[in-house]
Amino acid sequence: MLYRKVPKTGQELSILGFGAMRLPMIDDKTIDEKRAIAQIRNSIDNGINYVDTAWPYHGGQSEVIVGKALKDGYREKVAIADKLPQFIVESREQMDEILNEQLKRLDVDCIDYYLIHAVEGNSWDRSVELGVKDFLDKALESGKIRYAGFSFHGVPEDFKCIVDAYPWTFCQIQYNFLDTENQAGTAGLKYAASKDIAVIIMEPLRGGNLSAPTPPDGVQDIFDQAETKRPPVEWALRWIWNHPEVTVVLSGMNNEEHIEQNLAIAAEAAPNSLTEGEIAIVDKVAARYKELMQVPCTGCAYCMPCPAGVRIPGCFEMFNSAHMFTDKAERNKFQYAVLFSQEMAGESAYASQCVECGQCEEHCPQHIAIPEQLKRVVDYFEQGDMKAMVNMVANKQKD
Repeated sequence: MLYRKVPKTGQELSILGFGAMRLPMIDDKTIDEKRAIAQIRNSIDNGINYVDTAWPYHGGQSEVIVGKALKDGYREKVAIADKLPQFIVESREQMDEILNEQLKRLDVDCIDYYLIHAVEGNSWDRSVELGVKDFLDKALESGKIRYAGFSFHGVPEDFKCIVDAYPWTFCQIQYNFLDTENQAGTAGLKYAASKDIAVIIMEPLRGGNLSAPTPPDGVQDIFDQAETKRPPVEWALRWIWNHPEVTVVLSGMNNEEHIEQNLAIAAEAAPNSLTEGEIAIVDKVAARYKELMQVPCTGCAYCMPCPAGVRIPGCFEMFNSAHMFTDKAERNKFQYAVLFSQEMAGESAYASQCVECGQCEEHCPQHIAIPEQLKRVVDYFEQGDMKAMVNMVANKQKD
């Protein structure tokens, strides 16, 4: 495992962090606790010393699982990152209540790296009005948190203003080879680093879209031009770690094979280690992905639950997949018909159920016009007699 220093403290953090937003599941609602704890501990045993969770992850259960995983001496080996969900906070007092509850869930006395969660210009201004600066000052003074930071989902101009608004130790931004100009982007990465703020990276693989073993049409041909052969996931991660301004890259690892693979890459990915030719190849791959991807959804599920029952991230995943992996388009149509009918049991989750209430858009970090994009999903997947398609696939499964 390679490590990089937090500029303002000198603390060395593993360049790979464990993101606890997508823990392994038994079913749609139940975390596989035994497996999740084993994965977190195995990662720590192999050098990871930064574990990230948040109030809304897995309906609050992520914090509980992380707390359990850090028993038996593991707490002393890692830095815990957690977040204040500013989007539900309505008063200065509630900030203290939430932090105290998080300490209880994690069963710790102090959270090492504490972020104001998912801020942009308007939400930051609102948080300031509610007293977030005083909250951070008091939490730091009391020892309940060790370092203050923020995670960001907004426009570049807002990012710089927030960076300059408080003496932050670190920040967290979405960054990958598709998001060089989106949100904070490369300019934000360099600006934060110029202020000696450690930068934690989220969504390095764009919700897994950049790590498919069999890339979309034309992508592998570009990768094959490189003298050194690497799988897509390694190209994506190495591209980020090539930036010396990056401190930690968070990976939402919930598969043992993926964890092993990520650990192996993190043992070798030094800054400035890619050649100019290799960087040019990744740039070409990024351009090809942008040609193919229909909706810039990362699958974070901040838009959920949908009041109308639409499985929003799943709809977009199917839609993107059908366009990126054209050889699987027909299969995607069948999968959409069957899976989103809840296998003909219970309530369905189709894009056509959208009532355009707009609730999802308010919470989307990517600022996607979700109802409009769902209409595109409907046009693509829901033409003709869907019930006939569902019945046809169901009958095939019985044969």
